[in-house]
Amino acid sequence: MRNEAHFADRVVRCFTPRVSSVYALFERSLARHPDREAVVCEDVRLTYRTLAEQVDAAALDLRNRGIQAGDRVALLISNRIEFVVAFLATQKLGAVTVPISVREQASGIEFMLQQCEAALLLFDSALADRAPASTQGLSVEDWVAAWEKAEAAIPHASDPGQAASPYPKDANEEDTAVILYTSGTTGRPKGAMLTHLNIVHSVMHYIECMHWTESSRSIMAVPASHVTGLIANVACAIGAGACTIIMPGFKAGDFLRLAANERLTHTILVPAMYNLCLLDPAFDTVDLSAWQVGGYGGAPMPMATIDALATRLPSLKLQNAYGATETTSPTTMMPPQFTRDHLDSIGVPLPCAELCIMDEAGCEVAPGETGEIWIRGPMVVKGYWNNPEATAREFTAGFWHSGDLGSVDEQGFVRIFDRKKDMLNRGGFKIYSVEVENLLIGYPGVIEAAIVGKPCPVLGERVHAFVSGNISQLSEAVLRAYCAKHLADYKVPESIVLLEQPLPRNANGKLLKRELRERLLQSST
Repeated sequence: MRNEAHFADRVVRCFTPRVSSVYALFERSLARHPDREAVVCEDVRLTYRTLAEQVDAAALDLRNRGIQAGDRVALLISNRIEFVVAFLATQKLGAVTVPISVREQASGIEFMLQQCEAALLLFDSALADRAPASTQGLSVEDWVAAWEKAEAAIPHASDPGQAASPYPKDANEEDTAVILYTSGTTGRPKGAMLTHLNIVHSVMHYIECMHWTESSRSIMAVPASHVTGLIANVACAIGAGACTIIMPGFKAGDFLRLAANERLTHTILVPAMYNLCLLDPAFDTVDLSAWQVGGYGGAPMPMATIDALATRLPSLKLQNAYGATETTSPTTMMPPQFTRDHLDSIGVPLPCAELCIMDEAGCEVAPGETGEIWIRGPMVVKGYWNNPEATAREFTAGFWHSGDLGSVDEQGFVRIFDRKKDMLNRGGFKIYSVEVENLLIGYPGVIEAAIVGKPCPVLGERVHAFVSGNISQLSEAVLRAYCAKHLADYKVPESIVLLEQPLPRNANGKLLKRELRERLLQSST
């Protein structure tokens, strides 16, 4: 590693040597082992060679439609092989890929397409009603038919993936490769600009810290349009020369059977998915012995879940990972040998990551003290697309202001206590909602929990909980007693709503506490 100057005002620690573009990651794996499996989805299996042939044909068709380097190509495509082909085809042309969640609605899609000035939208035919009429759109099914015709026009060279038709050379590594729109839990979403430098470093972090090899096989059970699906699954597997197994939608039993049949080695799930797998009867009937690494993030892993997995899958190494769209996925990761003994931590900073805990005045606090987490490194995006105001507000000298309140101890372990906007104030006592949520999630039968403030004219806020899970096993009185045993009295939820259905989330899977607060206000009027 070495320090390098990037994005005009940043000096960041970088890996060297490295490839200079996302597509170069694919070219390297293609050249090394063209006949290894690259991607699997249901009955379709593509080697790196056959994937390259499809990418060449798709890129030629896009170029014939006028797509040039720098153009934005939006993908409203579900978890299917065509997503991977479209991603690589746009990267081969030097265009900018703009993945959009298939859960997004028409108004949000239209905003994103207009904001990034998309030249083309590729969409699943089932989502045609959400495609704005004013934007050039092409259904994936029609596009596949076109690229299959284009493939016949490409005289492939003897070397794998080297089409005779000219394509742009490698992009500058500071060029934008992908625009991912942030969650937009408040206001309009912002388009984070993921550069080639960002993505290549995130891939290298995953490969080094989760020990990927060309023999790794990863199931993508999260949306491909999300930073975890795109970077931690698709891009990482391509960079390692490994195989991505695409799962169109997550169901615990189907996941377990697929994991056994495909000899799964790596995956990244949210803790609730692991809990659902443990509860499924298939867990004890299928062979999961090849599963080596289980990444997780977005929520803590309950001790009971860790112990159950250790008993039933002793070879599985669990690793907590923390990151965001703006950090191109990972910033910290837990070395697996520390997972159980540091349940309250999200791990240590990755090799190229720099992390500071800052107070409201913009000064670094002492180890163990609480402040906002600021993050810098070659994986931190250069800013937001066509939004200089937001970029200026949320970045300082290359540090991204995460909005998370946390601390770093003397040993370098990072902890997150809450989002700044989600911290409660009950009569002057500060309450980190994450602390209460983590405790509730550890109770048997609880799948999800969310803490919000209930307005109070005397105390300002009182603690209220929404809990989703097997409500036949749960009661408000039992959960309050459980919390009272483990928490200070002012942190114990004074009211709890039990839900059978999942908690509300936006198109990117982020919990919508705003909606829960509104629901609480309506129920109390």
